[in-house]
Order: sequence, then structure tokens, then C-alpha cells
Amino acid sequence: MLLALTQWLYGLYPDTLGFLRVFQYLTFRAVLAAMTALLIGLAFGPWVIRRLTEMKIGQPIREYGVQTHLGKRGTPTMGGVLVLIGIGVATLLWFDFTARFAWVVMLVTFGFGAIGWVDDWRKVVRKDPEGMRSREKFFWQSLIGLVAALYLAFSVSETSNLRVLELFLRWVQSGFSNDLPPRADLMVPFFKTVSYPLGVFGFIAVTWFTIVGASNAVNFTDGLDGLAIMPVVMVGSALGVFAYVVGNVNFSRYLLFPYIPGAGELLVFCAAMAGAGLAFLWFNANPAQVFMGDVGALALGGALGTIAVITRQEIVLAIMGGIFVAETLSVMAQVSWFKYTKKRYGVGRRIFLMAPLHHHFEKKGWTETQVVVRFWIITMLLCLVGLASLKLR
Repeated sequence: MLLALTQWLYGLYPDTLGFLRVFQYLTFRAVLAAMTALLIGLAFGPWVIRRLTEMKIGQPIREYGVQTHLGKRGTPTMGGVLVLIGIGVATLLWFDFTARFAWVVMLVTFGFGAIGWVDDWRKVVRKDPEGMRSREKFFWQSLIGLVAALYLAFSVSETSNLRVLELFLRWVQSGFSNDLPPRADLMVPFFKTVSYPLGVFGFIAVTWFTIVGASNAVNFTDGLDGLAIMPVVMVGSALGVFAYVVGNVNFSRYLLFPYIPGAGELLVFCAAMAGAGLAFLWFNANPAQVFMGDVGALALGGALGTIAVITRQEIVLAIMGGIFVAETLSVMAQVSWFKYTKKRYGVGRRIFLMAPLHHHFEKKGWTETQVVVRFWIITMLLCLVGLASLKLR
């Protein structure tokens, strides 16, 4: 919005308003987006917390969980709306309205946020302990993920929505031919020329898995004060660097990455996500004044997955988001082993003291702050490994 305004003003008065050219720089607008989202979050955070408290949207705590968490019962949840407000306003103010990839990420983010909102609302307001049923939630996640995947399959190599539509129609008329350009291949980090052609169906499958998987992985991780939001900030910021590289023809050529026209504007979204996340951490740090809820966790995870697909860094996302992966695998392993042993031996057995993984370490005697800060440190190291793949190829 403000980019278009500054361009219009500069066009009218190029001599007197020459300083407005600075808004053409993507990095400058990214910094402004981060600052805008941060200030919005800090300014409106207390008001959002008061409103959630007045609406009695308090977090329920499981009796069989970690006993030290029982004191958190009643803390306002659904605070993820604060993050989404900051991201939405900052991105709309500072990104290029013609950036179609940014719109895709925004739609996926707020679509998943709507799913999380309904789930939280049913749990907290309607007092339904199950919230949105797993199948219903998975259906809506899959629907949004598949729509995004279908669009991205034909858009990573094109610069206009008209051309995307033409490619889609040509694909249908050709009997669903699986050919896609090399820039849509699955890239293997740390290797110069190793990539795997996916075809349309393969691309859609990988994209769906990345978006839906990342969304649920962040949701599993969101269980302690500040545990999920800081890794989201770090991973999102690192993905912003990849977006800037693949969206710049010179950097992408030099670093041997596929050039994705328009992907650079995702840096503005990533910066807004970082700013909004840090603002939320101000209120979510231990002891938390507000919890993110599914409305925030599902949305932010979906955003990370979509950005990773657009920048062709699905594997790098798994590396940098190693904490998210470990939390998800711990739940899958715990549930699978429990069901298997119960069916085989009549009594369910557990691999971990409690899943997700962060609760296991709490049961082992780590304090909540120790778990959170150590998981942050691990994520920081993994993000550095991911960023190293920019040059170590």
C-alpha cells in the first residue's frame, strides 16, 4: 500500500521527493515491516489480553499432564490473533501488491488461522474438550494445502497468473503430463547439482505434506511459554534470506539457486512475522500472560511450509525446524508404540515419559525455562546449518 503511494508521489514530484526512492529497496521495506509488526504487537498486546480475559477465553490444563502447569489454568489463549494482526497489517503496508507469492502465503496463513480459531473457540468457549475433530481439521488443512499446491505447481516458473492458468489448462488437456521445469525440482542442500524431478503430482504431494506437516509440527511444539514462537521467528527469518536470494537473479545465479521471480517479496512477510513474533514473545515469555493457541500455531506453521515450498527449500526447512520435526516424531512414535504394545501385550507401553518431547524433558527434571532456552539454542544452531547451505554447495 505505502509502496504504491510512494511510487505515485515520486512520479509527481521526482525532483523534490527523490528520497522516496529508498522505498523501492526490498531490504528497507522488510526492516520497516518488522518494526511495524513489532510496534503493533506491543501496542495492542495489553488490549488483546484484556479482551480475551473479559471473554473468559482461558486455557484448559490436563489433570494428567505436568503438575507444574496446573497453575496456568485460566491464562488467556487464542493470543495468536495478535501475531496475525501484526503480520497482516505490516505486510499489507509494505509489500508490493503485485507480489502473487506473498498473497499465496497470506491466504494460507489466515486460512490455517481460521481453522485454529474454530478449534480454540470450541475448546475454550463451548467447553468441548476435543474442539474441532481431528478428521474435520485435517480435511480443511488438506483442502487449503492442496489448493495452494496446485497453484504453486504452475507458478514457480511463471510471472503472471494468466500464464499459470494457461499451463494448468494445457496440463489438463495433455492428459495430466507430469513435466515441470527444473526450478520446480526437489533440491538437496549442500550439493550443487543434486535435485529430483517431481512432476506435477509429485510436486503437489510434497507441497501438501510440507504445508500441512509444518502446520501441525508447530502446533505440537506450542506447549511451553515461548517455546514455539522463538523458533518460528528464527526459522522464518532464515527463510526470508532464502527468499531474497532466489528472488534476485544475480544472487540466485551466483549461488546456483533457481531464480523464482517475485519470491523476493516474501522477505517482507518473513520480516513482519519476525516482528510480530517478538512482540508476542514479550507477553508469552515465562510466566506467560497469554498463550498462542491453535489460531497462531497452525497459521505460523502453514506460513513456514508455504515459504519453504516457494523458495524450493523443503529439506532445509526440515533441518532448521528440527525441533518441530522432533516434537512431531515423538508424538507419532509414542502413539504408535502404545497402540502396538496394547494390541500385542494387552497393556500399552510408552517410549517417552510424556509426549510431545518437551514434556518428556520436564518429567526428567528439567525446568520449563531450561527446556525452552535449550530448544531455542538448538534451533539457532540448526538455522545456521541451514543458512550455511547457501554457500556450502
